[in-house]
Order: sequence, then C-alpha cells, then structure tokens
Amino acid sequence: MDRFVFLFATGLARGAIFALFALSLVLIWRAARIINFAQGAMALVATYVAFAVTGGTGSYWAGLAAGIIAGALMGLVVERGAMRFASHENPLAGVIVAIGLVIVLQSVLGILFGAEYRPMRAPFDDSPIIVNGVPLVSPYDLFVLAVAIIVMVALALLFRYTSLGLQLRASAFAPEVSRILGVRVTRMVTIGWMLSAAVAALAAMLLVPTELGLNPHSTDVLFVYAFAVAVVGGLDSPVGAMVGGVVVGVAMTLVTGYLGATVAPIGVLILLVGVLLIRPGGIFSMREARRA
Repeated sequence: MDRFVFLFATGLARGAIFALFALSLVLIWRAARIINFAQGAMALVATYVAFAVTGGTGSYWAGLAAGIIAGALMGLVVERGAMRFASHENPLAGVIVAIGLVIVLQSVLGILFGAEYRPMRAPFDDSPIIVNGVPLVSPYDLFVLAVAIIVMVALALLFRYTSLGLQLRASAFAPEVSRILGVRVTRMVTIGWMLSAAVAALAAMLLVPTELGLNPHSTDVLFVYAFAVAVVGGLDSPVGAMVGGVVVGVAMTLVTGYLGATVAPIGVLILLVGVLLIRPGGIFSMREARRA
C-alpha cells in the first residue's frame, strides 16, 4: 500500500504536466484547427531560453518567466512566419510545415548546444516527503500540481468570463460569423497560438528538471504522451485534456512502478486504441466541449 500511495501521488504530478501540454494542443486545435506537431520543439526552444537566463541570473523564477515569454513569442513567430502561409484547404499542409519546423528547430538546438544532457535545477527539493514512514509527494511535485491547477483555473476563467475569451471561442467555432460581428479573427488566431505555445513551454519547463536533463529531444516523449491524452480526452475539450492527463499520468506511473518502464508506452497505446474504437471523438466529444 505504501508503494501504491507513493506511485499514485507521483503520478498526479506527472499527469498534471501531461494535462498542461495536452491543453496547449487543444488550444491550438480550437484556435486554428491544426494539430501542431512542432509544439514540443517550440516548447524546447523556450526551455533552453529559460536554462540560459537561469544560468546567467542565478534565478529560477527569472528563467521561468523568460521561458514563458519566449514560448509566447515562438507561437507568434511560427504563426505569422510559417503557418499563416500554409494552405488552409489541405489539412496536410500545416502538418508538413510543423514537421519541417521540428527538424529545423531540433537541428539548430543540436548545433548550438550539442547533444549532451544538461542538468536543469528545480526550485524545490524533489525528494519525497515522509509521513509516518510512507513516502508521498515531493515539494517539487506539490509545486507542479499548484502551478497546473492555477493555470487551468486561469484559462477557464479567461475563456468563460472575459471578452477576449469570448472572442477566442467565437473565432474558433464560427470565424465567418465572428468577422461579421466585428471580431478580428486573424488576431484571435495569433493570440491562440501565443497562449498555446506559452502553456506548452511551461509544461516542458516543469518536466525537464525531473528527467535526465535538457537535450534537443527532451520533449519528444512529452509530446507523444500529451498528444495521446488530447486525443483520448477529445481535441475540442479542455476538460478532456485535464482529466485525461491526470488519468494517463497516474496509470503510467503505476504501470512503470509495478511492471517496468517498457510496459508503460504499451499501456498508453492500448488506452488510445480502445478509446478511438469506442468513441472516436474522444471521451469528451465535440458536443460536451462546446457546451463548456
């Protein structure tokens, strides 16, 4: 039971990171109807910026803020400089551009920083807290959970109660009608890209300190799992991304703890295939997502 409690608590923190990254994929899908396969590479660039700023200033918080800003700027540059010129009539055009961006960004990072792993320090201790002899979450896990909850609540409030959020939702679901009503849809799409990229950057920066370190491929696995989470939950559903992220994070940690790390990807694949066979639109379908 002690082992189960520890694995479950650790899985919650890992699932919160998956949920954040999956939420970034949902945001860009809702804004531009594009599955951004370059999301992981874009987040990685922002993480390297955070790493450099932290090393230069000695402040984790300065690096975190710089990384989030860099993520938003990456979203702006990619949307204005590449995705806007991709054909909107052929869905594969945006996918091909995104895959090309992945190759370019990872190659540039490899040239500039090399392929070795660089340790990225966490702001809090990552050793588990012991309560009555039972290891629970670490202070860093609690920090990750708190950040994830704050971001998710802030986004929910943004989309439900603000004028900007209403315009973002309207532009995503009814762009032509929104234009007639005076909404600057192109600007809303750009803001959606920036918001999505900033959230993805935050998720990457939360994950890297718990892994081997920073490397030009550090976010590859994160993207794969988060993409699976977004599909399982429903690409149109922020709630699905959040719930799916926690479920997948806990399940992966339990499977890894009891059966080994090599079994976890198989479990995620089985979950993904099962959901697609039973409910192709995801557990939280379009109808529930639009009602939210």
